[in-house]
Amino acid sequence: MNTSMVVFGATGDLAHRLLYPALARLDGLERLDDLMIAATGLEKWSSDRFVGSVAESVAGLGLGPTEQRRFLERFTYYQGDLSPEAVAGLEPSLADSNVYYLALPPGLFPKAARGIADSGITRTGEHRLVVEKPFGTSGESAALLEAELHEFWAEEQIFRIDHFLGKETVQNLSVLRFANRVIEPLLCATHVDQVQITVAETLGVEDRYRYYDGIGAMRDMIQNHLMQLFCLAAMDAPAAWDAEILRDHKVEVLRSVRPDAQVAGWAARGQYSAGVIDGVDVPSYLEEPGIEPNSTTETFAAVRLQVDNWRWQGVPFYLRSGKRLGSKLSEIAYRFREPPTQLFAETSLATAEPNWLVLRLNDPEGIDLTVQTKAPGLEMVAEPSRLHADYGSGEETVSAYEQLLLDILEGDHTPFLRCDEVAAAWRLLDPVLEAWRSGRAESYPSGSDGPTSADSILLDGHRWRPIG
Repeated sequence: MNTSMVVFGATGDLAHRLLYPALARLDGLERLDDLMIAATGLEKWSSDRFVGSVAESVAGLGLGPTEQRRFLERFTYYQGDLSPEAVAGLEPSLADSNVYYLALPPGLFPKAARGIADSGITRTGEHRLVVEKPFGTSGESAALLEAELHEFWAEEQIFRIDHFLGKETVQNLSVLRFANRVIEPLLCATHVDQVQITVAETLGVEDRYRYYDGIGAMRDMIQNHLMQLFCLAAMDAPAAWDAEILRDHKVEVLRSVRPDAQVAGWAARGQYSAGVIDGVDVPSYLEEPGIEPNSTTETFAAVRLQVDNWRWQGVPFYLRSGKRLGSKLSEIAYRFREPPTQLFAETSLATAEPNWLVLRLNDPEGIDLTVQTKAPGLEMVAEPSRLHADYGSGEETVSAYEQLLLDILEGDHTPFLRCDEVAAAWRLLDPVLEAWRSGRAESYPSGSDGPTSADSILLDGHRWRPIG
């Protein structure tokens, strides 16, 4: 079956920065077959000008002349809006199977969904609609978006992208958990006493201020990226590697989270002030270009989630993400319970740090298991040792977008969100956002580990893993 892809918003930043390089790399791996790409945008560009812009987007990939020419020949540019009449003009570029990629501002998703459906081009063949996060800014707006999409598109036709789910190490989490008998039985409340999920950035708001101010870290990171990592870190083993079964298990995790009306006890926020990152002075959030001087937008958010099920009863999951922190860090860390210490009561092992199993999701990607071993010498002195495995070291790896685009082309829903999963995540976090409508976020210095208020959501005896 021949396939085409239609890119709406084809002249925009998302398409040039992420979509075209990923497609070019897939083409270099000979994974696009006969795919033709119809690109549409508002700019009155000639075909040559558009193709030239795509060539600039993929210039740094090291494509040979033959590879680049083959890739660029896949494109046809159409100038037009989202009206049914303009969309109908794309029909000459369509195939038996068609993917409509909405590289557009989220507010235009319903208009695009309607324009495609009303154009008549979906009367025959297979058709898939791809939307990027955010999926609403609250539970209410997300439900409205779903109703508008479902008016014209069936759920099985919709692919909701969260690029974290395409990361190699995130996908490896399921293999590590469910393909290793030595690990899976240990990841439960009997042996684990806490789980920490961290996505820390050293960057500030940069040129995203128009989007970010008023959105904040909770909506931008926690509600989607970190909630996805939470589901994968907590879910039970599925009966089969099937998209719907996997997504059922993720939704089950979200529905098992214990509700708590006292938001201050399990959620914390912060906003970065001036500080030093990598030896360079950086301004506060309120001093960033384009930011209102009285903005209350949080640039750091943290939550504690309690899962009421047989596997995780009593084990807190701590999620945090922030900008202008001391280091770039993305990890999922399981801390194991302390062993009985009577045997080593008179030695340093009596107060040794518990074991950690850590999956590092950013460069360098890998897996660490921290264990206690005896230090060389005459005394019984313990020291932590790190058992380390690089992930993909020395191998050619693919980006998250390459993996997700290939799954879309093949019709595999496994790494994409389902509508009830989106709704369940909003159900948990809507009370936090409502509580945060008043008051201000605590200030934290750029280059630090975040606001001190994040410590208040930790249970007794727990502390955050260092970021810097």
